[in-house]
Amino acid sequence: MFGRKRKLKAEFDERLRTLMMETKEEWERARENEKYLNDYDQEVMVQRKIAESKHFYLFKEAKARRLGRD
Repeated sequence: MFGRKRKLKAEFDERLRTLMMETKEEWERARENEKYLNDYDQEVMVQRKIAESKHFYLFKEAKARRLGRD
C-alpha cells in the first residue's frame, strides 16, 4: 500500500517538474517579446504577468511538496 503512494507521488512530482520547465520557458519567451516592443502594449504585458504568476505558483507548490529534497 505504501509503495503505491510513493509511486503516485513520484509520478506527480515528475509532472510538476515538467510543467515548471514549460512555464519557465513560456515566461522567458514573454519577457523577450516584451523587450522587443517599441511601444507600450498592455496585452503583451498581461501575457508576461500571467506566465510569471503560473511559474511562481508552481514553484511555491514544489517548495511545499519538498520537490528538490528527494
